[in-house]
Amino acid sequence: MKRAVFACLGGAMLLLGLIGIVTPLLPTVPFLIVAAWCFGKSSPRVEAWMLNHPRFGSGLRRWREEGAIPRRAKWMAVMGIAVGYAVFWTQARPGWIFATVVAVLMLGSAIYVLSRPGPRVTNR
Repeated sequence: MKRAVFACLGGAMLLLGLIGIVTPLLPTVPFLIVAAWCFGKSSPRVEAWMLNHPRFGSGLRRWREEGAIPRRAKWMAVMGIAVGYAVFWTQARPGWIFATVVAVLMLGSAIYVLSRPGPRVTNR
């Protein structure tokens, strides 16, 4: 039963990650990280496929081994957060309390991303 729940959750996260590839402002990598973790609990075959994927595998392995985010990805994430907040602010026109709560959550997310180490340089 537990494996089935993790497999379903992994499938949902993988689907959201794939949608994020073509949808502006929807992140891809966080969903893929969660999907790989879920498949690690439910389907080693799908987990291995994700970790060896030619496009996303190296980033997933780097995250798993080092908790590392490349500098370019950090700045893209922070810019995405800023643009996302600007769209939220202009389109939703929230009250100041809700706007502040969302700003604090997004700022916390940006700080977390920026605080992650960069990948170690190795001679491979």
